[in-house]
Amino acid sequence: PSAIPAPSAYALGAKVDRALGAATAGTYLDAKTGKLVVTVTTARAEEQARATGATVRRVARSAAQLDAAMDTLEAEAKITGTSWGVDPRTNRVAVEADSSVSARDMARLEAIAERLDGAVDVQRVPGEFRREVLGGGAIYGGGSRCSAAFNVTKGGARYFVTAGHCTNLSANWSASSGGSVVGVREGTSFPTNDYGIVRYTDGSSPAGTVDLYNGSTRDISSAANAVVGQAIQKSGSTTKVTSGTVTAVNVTVNYGDGPVYNMVRTTACSAGGDSGGAHFAGSVALGIHSGSSGCSGTAGSAIHQPVTEALSAYGVTVY
Repeated sequence: PSAIPAPSAYALGAKVDRALGAATAGTYLDAKTGKLVVTVTTARAEEQARATGATVRRVARSAAQLDAAMDTLEAEAKITGTSWGVDPRTNRVAVEADSSVSARDMARLEAIAERLDGAVDVQRVPGEFRREVLGGGAIYGGGSRCSAAFNVTKGGARYFVTAGHCTNLSANWSASSGGSVVGVREGTSFPTNDYGIVRYTDGSSPAGTVDLYNGSTRDISSAANAVVGQAIQKSGSTTKVTSGTVTAVNVTVNYGDGPVYNMVRTTACSAGGDSGGAHFAGSVALGIHSGSSGCSGTAGSAIHQPVTEALSAYGVTVY
C-alpha cells in the first residue's frame, strides 16, 4: 500500500533537504505510518534529521556513494532503453532495462552492478521506454497529440505546461484535431529536461483543475516534489486516470533521441498520447508525464518531469 503525504510531509521534506543537503541518502514515505523517513549514514546527520522532526533510518550508503554509482552508469552504460534512479527505501540505485536492451548490453549492466558492490540493482522490464506522443484527445500540434499537465499563471496571463518533447513539435496548439489555435508556445526544453509552456491566446481563462475523466475535476492548489513510496495519480488523454506509487527519484531515462535527467519513476500505467499529462496527489501538482516502457496489467512505469522545475524555469504558479 502507498499513502498520499499530508501537506506537512512535503514541507518537512523541503526542510530536510535544506538542513541536510548531501548528508541524507534520500527520503521516502512509510506506507504504514504515512510518515516521512530520512536516511542518513552518520551520527551527526542523524542528529540534524531528528532536529527537523523527521523519522530517521541509518543506512549503509551515503548520497555521495549513490551519486558515484550513477556517475559510473552515466559514463559506462549510456544504453538506449535503460533508466536508473535512487530508491532510498533500498538504499540502492534501481536500474531498469527494457526489452530493446540486448543480451550483451544486459551483461554489461550486470557486470557494472557487480563491480559497484551492491549499490546497483538491475531489473529487466517489459516494453520499451518511449516518449508517449501520438499522431493525430487533448492538445494537438505539429500533427501529433499530447496532453496538457497543469494550467498556470504569471502576471495575470494564463498558460499550460506540458512535455518539452511535445512543445518541440509545434509553436501552435489546438484543443481539437484541426481546430483553431488556443495557445502559442513560449518555451520548450528537451532533451535533458522534458517541459514546455504554452500561453493561451484565445482569450479564455481556464480553471486550474485536472480532468478526472468521470465528469468531475480535481482542483490543484499547490506544487511539490514527489516522495518515494507515496501514491500518485496520472491524468492523460489516452489512458485517462491511472494510479501508482513513486518508486525512484533523480532518475535518468535514456530515450532513443536523448537522455533526460532528474525525473521521477512511478508504477502508474500510461500509453501514447499521455505525454505532457498531469501527475498529482490530491490537490498537489507533482509532475509532467514524459514516457514509460508501457503497462503490464495494472503495473506501469510512468516517468514524470518534476513540475516544480518547470514552474521555476518559467516563473509561473499553479492556481
